[in-house]
Amino acid sequence: MRLQQVVKDERRPREFDPREYISTWTEKDLLHGKIVDAWVIIFRTRGCYWARSSGCSMCGYVNDVAQEVSPADIGHQLDVVLKKHQGQPLVKVYTSGNFFDDHEVSLDVRERILTELGDRCDKVIVETLAHLLRRDQLEHALRFVDELEIALGLESTNENVLRYAVNKVWGLNEHARAATVAREAGATVKTYLLIKPPFLTEREAIEDAVRSGHEADPHSDTVSFNPVNVQSRTIVDRLFRRGEYRPPWLWSVVEVLERTRDLKAHVKSHPTAGGLVRGAHNCGTCDRRVVNAIEEFSLGLRADFGDLSCACQEVWRAYGETQPFMMTSADPLAVLEA
Repeated sequence: MRLQQVVKDERRPREFDPREYISTWTEKDLLHGKIVDAWVIIFRTRGCYWARSSGCSMCGYVNDVAQEVSPADIGHQLDVVLKKHQGQPLVKVYTSGNFFDDHEVSLDVRERILTELGDRCDKVIVETLAHLLRRDQLEHALRFVDELEIALGLESTNENVLRYAVNKVWGLNEHARAATVAREAGATVKTYLLIKPPFLTEREAIEDAVRSGHEADPHSDTVSFNPVNVQSRTIVDRLFRRGEYRPPWLWSVVEVLERTRDLKAHVKSHPTAGGLVRGAHNCGTCDRRVVNAIEEFSLGLRADFGDLSCACQEVWRAYGETQPFMMTSADPLAVLEA
């Protein structure tokens, strides 16, 4: 069975109120070199068109979308969420899909979102697939905000990893084109890269992330390394439940960040579910300390990780050596404990 169909078969669409946004919260981030409060908004839309037809192996966001959402529904979500703004100068707008997909977020709705948020915040960040980005859309969007950043999920620059691990068919060429369009219009570019897509060993995942970071650097203002976390009803979840996938070690995230400090782009990572079994984690004893160090690095509060150590680093190193020997990307510890 083709991976595209296997990914789709894992989906379990549910019914949601299309007038209710998914979530909103505040987190720390950098704006013009200063640490500020960033306002995160996740609107409920019909979701990513790629996820509806097949989707990425690690992405479960499609399980939180509504089946059909009208422009009026999204307008109502905006009205409700705007009341929660507390002066944050930076806002990140997510739709569990693509902000510049006209079928997901119509032109009128995009204009209203950007107008309302542009009036309240100094910088707006939106997310979309690279091949959907058009110059006319960007030029129109920049009429309503002071600063706009386009976040693009590249995931990896290796075409085999994209096709056979992530289940994506758009790579560095499409990303570079979109980055050029964004920069020429006056926007900045954030590139998302994965750490440890399924079917890669721990060492393969580290090398893929490091190589991808360097190859994406010329087309990025920020490179954000996203350690894969196990989201429900995904291929990653299926493998995880069978003991055939373990989220990356936090030590792997640290190594990737250390080896990409030479990038011109700002390098960061915010491990979702960091320290939990379904997110990047170590032994449990050092997890919180390492997650905090990664956050500090991302905010420019530390330059390296030389002060970190734990006995589990030896286990991590042995883990990396064992997987190739066993000729599998499965979790060696899970196999031994089975």
